[in-house]
Amino acid sequence: MTTHILIELAVIAICLTAGGVLKGATGAGAPVVAVPALAAFFDVRFAVMVMLMPNLLTNAWQVFRFRELLPERSFLIPLLVGGGIGICVGTFALKTLSSDTLSLFVAAAVFGYIGLRLARPHWTLPMSLAKKAAFPAGIGAGILQGAAGLSAPVSITFLNAIQMGRERFIATISAFFTTFTSVQVIAVAWAGLLRPAELAYSFGALALVSAGMPLGEWIARRISAKTLDRIILGTLCVLAVKLVFDALA
Repeated sequence: MTTHILIELAVIAICLTAGGVLKGATGAGAPVVAVPALAAFFDVRFAVMVMLMPNLLTNAWQVFRFRELLPERSFLIPLLVGGGIGICVGTFALKTLSSDTLSLFVAAAVFGYIGLRLARPHWTLPMSLAKKAAFPAGIGAGILQGAAGLSAPVSITFLNAIQMGRERFIATISAFFTTFTSVQVIAVAWAGLLRPAELAYSFGALALVSAGMPLGEWIARRISAKTLDRIILGTLCVLAVKLVFDALA
């Protein structure tokens, strides 16, 4: 095995473990770190494929674990249906757009996420309005997930604004991501984007994300949520700038 391949594997391992740390600390968000980092060193398509199995299986487990806390169907079903539609649209973009265009798309999504977190850190949305916004929010998040593997600018921001509590949030976002990824696996396979080597990487990635989650839980108990949030946002900003620089250069 060449040194170049060993370096690539080490970078992949670090990115995925970091994503698992974030998921362990917050209950969601492994792609927020892993996808921009993998895209910055490789490309967006590779990043999306690698995150398929970690997204699907870790979130499916969390849905099972917190199934009693899922929100009412009048909110959840429109959200999931909209997400499925958006995934199909986003997968078409993933197949047809250039790697540089997709990198800029991911960077824009990351900057949008950072901007929303900074501009409206305490923004709340009542459930009566959230039900009306669930379907379009699902479509928007699905498009981002399908095209860039990163729905956080819409999905996490939208669900955080409802202020439903940590465990109910985990149950809802996990159902969201499980549905997203199930549709996404079918969509990318149908589009011919999922190759055996990438599928093998994706299954291997599951172990790394899972290994990072206990560390994230340990860190979350020892530093403030505000400090953790600043570290994450700073890291994302650096990664997004690198994506823009590489795409334009």
